[in-house]
Amino acid sequence: ENRTGCILSSSSEFPEGFFTPRERKDGGIVIYFIIILYMFLAVSIVCDDYFLPSLEIISECLGLSQDVAGATFMAAGSSAPELVTAFLGVFVTKGDIGVSTILGSAIYNLLGISAACGLFSSVVSRLSCWPLFRDCLAYTISVAAVLAMISDNRIYWYESASLLLIYGCYILVLCFDIKINQYLMKKFSPCCTCFTKAMEEHAEQQPLVGWREESGPLIRQQSRTDSGIFQDELDYSHLSTSLHGLDEISEDHPSVFTIPEADMKRILWVLSLPIITLLYLTIPDCRRQFWRKWFMVTFLISAAWISAITYVLVWMITIAGETLGIPESVMGLTLLAAGTSVPDTVASVLVARKGNGDMAMSNIVGSNVFDMLCLGIPWFIKTAFINTSGPIEVISTGLTYTAISLICSVVFIFLAVHLNGWKIDRKLGVICLVLYLVFTVLSILYELGIIGNNPTRVCGN
Repeated sequence: ENRTGCILSSSSEFPEGFFTPRERKDGGIVIYFIIILYMFLAVSIVCDDYFLPSLEIISECLGLSQDVAGATFMAAGSSAPELVTAFLGVFVTKGDIGVSTILGSAIYNLLGISAACGLFSSVVSRLSCWPLFRDCLAYTISVAAVLAMISDNRIYWYESASLLLIYGCYILVLCFDIKINQYLMKKFSPCCTCFTKAMEEHAEQQPLVGWREESGPLIRQQSRTDSGIFQDELDYSHLSTSLHGLDEISEDHPSVFTIPEADMKRILWVLSLPIITLLYLTIPDCRRQFWRKWFMVTFLISAAWISAITYVLVWMITIAGETLGIPESVMGLTLLAAGTSVPDTVASVLVARKGNGDMAMSNIVGSNVFDMLCLGIPWFIKTAFINTSGPIEVISTGLTYTAISLICSVVFIFLAVHLNGWKIDRKLGVICLVLYLVFTVLSILYELGIIGNNPTRVCGN
């Protein structure tokens, strides 16, 4: 139990920087900001060139709809940094970095990324009722379970096992997603307008690839060629077509070393050439004919690269914030929360810009559900196999406020989408941004002790 009432500095979880505090204040901080910007660029390259293309092929092969793919593989891959952080917190640092990072960034994941999708997407994406309701309900249950577990500051093996069970039930629901969706639309369409609209648009929406009607042939009114994730100048949609054997493609995907024609893209390409080369040498490009069957390897290695880049990014942000004198509580709720969620932000914005709103929202909420699992896995391994003599000790300071904030953010995002007509646009982005700023300001005031009776101070200060 932490009887001193203080928290460890975030910088204590990372190696020392390559400049002394005095050198950073004398101008070395500029190097850190350059590295931060370069890490943002690196994450976008990994997601756009390797992670999302591999996700597209996985979705095609397994016959997943966009929202199910976003809530499972996309959420797991983009949340890999949180899983690594949770393992570090349980087995290496022996602190509460996993709990604080995951719970502290949850509001940003819901409201901040939703705001980014609305503000940075030039395409208005339509949303479906069931996927958002399904994921929000699963996340609310997960949050309630985690908060109930850490209320006594102790985690037992059966409590961590219940987290794994909850996530297993969530995956089971996703397996029968199309049947549950059809049942609910028929059951509640008379009293719920959003379900009525969903039924009217059902014939136009993309069904699950590979699923069959009970008495008919393969459903394929609209293929991923028509509504794929990757419709742009590189014509990723050819990839989906070839997977179904509908068209034989002789042309291969352009090399990553092809120089762009636009001046700004050419400048960014030159600046990012080192990371492009490194990724090309370490990750098979499954968009190309030769590596097409290696899509799972591409998915796993790109997820590992996302974790490594995010670690460096958060490390640099932590040192930069410490140099600028930003309070620890403010850092955790703003810069660090955004830093650990960079992969989710980039991936969600990219798919939202292609018009795939369901996939973007399912990734946002599904990532938070997976984050709860990220806590359950290391907790269960340690309590069930490594240290079976007793529970894990955690600190649950501010538990009540955290519970209210997380559950309110889920309710608010669902209501905001409903009142906005079930679409992602700039209006929704502004609403989510305002809600995020309100939650963040209230959280910072609470952490600083200005409201409530829980002032947080850093150990040693």
